[in-house]
Amino acid sequence: MNIVYMGTSVFAVPSLQSLMASRHQVVGVVSQPDRPRGRGKRISPTPVKEIAGQHGIPVYQPAKIKSLEAIEQIKLWQPDLIVVVAYGQIIPKEILEYPTLGCINVHASLLPRYRGAAPIQRALMEGEKTSGITTMFMDEGLDTGDIILQLTVPIEDEYDHGKLEAILAEKGALLLQETMDQLEKSTAPRIPQQEELASYADRITREDEKIDWSQPAESIHNQIRALCPSPGAWTAIDSNKTKIYKSRVISNDESGVISQIVEVGNDGFSVQSGKGILEILELQRAGKKRMPASDFLRGCKLQPGTLLA
Repeated sequence: MNIVYMGTSVFAVPSLQSLMASRHQVVGVVSQPDRPRGRGKRISPTPVKEIAGQHGIPVYQPAKIKSLEAIEQIKLWQPDLIVVVAYGQIIPKEILEYPTLGCINVHASLLPRYRGAAPIQRALMEGEKTSGITTMFMDEGLDTGDIILQLTVPIEDEYDHGKLEAILAEKGALLLQETMDQLEKSTAPRIPQQEELASYADRITREDEKIDWSQPAESIHNQIRALCPSPGAWTAIDSNKTKIYKSRVISNDESGVISQIVEVGNDGFSVQSGKGILEILELQRAGKKRMPASDFLRGCKLQPGTLLA
């Protein structure tokens, strides 16, 4: 069948690669416009655009997918099916209803939980022990369409956002293959979502990035995992903004002064939170490289009693 693929981020790359390796024909790719990325803020193609370009697949990057021009371009490709994975814009009804087989989506949660833009990060922030992948038929709602298939994935304690995203992206590509097979055979189920179980995963904001040391150590640890490698949870050390990438909860002690460094060791330094002590193991000062806390401490002589902001 002829497929239009709509995706942008690195999460969407394995699913595109899976389709390109299949017997189906990817006739066009829609991705977000190129934007400044990285420390140098250079205009860079999206990960999906890069892969599509390497294989000679035409790429269209509308600023607004709801525009008449965008709708007409997709119709020109005459897709039998549209596959949407981490695209980044709401798809209008006119596009959703155009393909013969409709539009399907690969979503990084077990719907109806964690609908929305940041399901992986929000699941990690909440300390979830399981996540998963859902393929679904798309409708006009926010991740509210009928479920086709689901796959549960355990969240190991050492997983951060980057690690879990990579695992879910690969699992999503595999589940998409199975979904495509069932669509071809007209055996794909349509399972309505249970609205009473729905939860939402809002976009990450700047407020989500700032560490609040009055929170429990476990919650701060989960915040750090959820925002690693990007955008990074941060605190201020000696008035310098410092991103924290790796941590470990080492006690549930509540007797110390909140945000105070209680110990400086060989591998890192420990900070009192609202409930428990958190050891900082990897960080990055503004304008510097990411590094183990042990390397940081060789150049910055932190002392117990220092307060973080």
